[in-house]
Amino acid sequence: MTDGEKITPETVRADFNALRAVIHYTRAACFLGLWASERILIERFFPLRTARLLEAGCGAGRVTLGLWHLGYRDLSAFDNAEGPLDQAQSLAKERGAGAIRFFHADATRLAAIEQKLIPPFDGALFMFNGLMQIPGRERRRTALRELRRVCRTGASLLFTTHDRDCSPAERALWRVEAERWRQGEQDPRLVEFGDRYFTDEAGSTFMHLPDRAEILADLAGTGWTREFDALRSEVAAESQAVREFADECRFWLARAD
Repeated sequence: MTDGEKITPETVRADFNALRAVIHYTRAACFLGLWASERILIERFFPLRTARLLEAGCGAGRVTLGLWHLGYRDLSAFDNAEGPLDQAQSLAKERGAGAIRFFHADATRLAAIEQKLIPPFDGALFMFNGLMQIPGRERRRTALRELRRVCRTGASLLFTTHDRDCSPAERALWRVEAERWRQGEQDPRLVEFGDRYFTDEAGSTFMHLPDRAEILADLAGTGWTREFDALRSEVAAESQAVREFADECRFWLARAD
């Protein structure tokens, strides 16, 4: 993309299909597995191993395969990037988890595969900030509405976000960024305040960093009620490997109204 071109869902899809990203997330699926905090919250909020679960933005299958190895067997998972999804399917077959149902799909357009999904689901997951990698707040709200539509009333939704209020240092950085936006000096590729577009070991990555009030409003406006939220560090002490793979994030658990 050019420097002045706005980030779109197609930008994000291309970034995740890039070889560097596919290798990065496949390695995590092969060698990292579930974080301690993820396992704690999955077992707390999805206590029945017979639950019908849907993972949105499954990538190369790190969490999907983690669910399988915890004993969940009625699993469906989808991603909008074909490269990581192909790796997830291959890893599932290698590890005896070929019964997991994988689909290529856009979280904002689940009607396109609804006949294959066969809702309603007892719960859904959108892990490792996947929801926040959808550019544009209304698109993210659409994804939340779509997940609500395919889940039964009372179903759980577990997802993560970053939190731009999580520390004094983070708040200071965002005060500087807010001034850039007021002056019209922000990265012209960004869609809205809270967005970042950066390059690291995974390649180019788009991420929206909300504050807590934003997520509460988005849940309330899309058919979900917040039941729990906490920073990862408040849930579990993670290994060095996990801390190197992913920064601090906030877990959210919402119930379908």
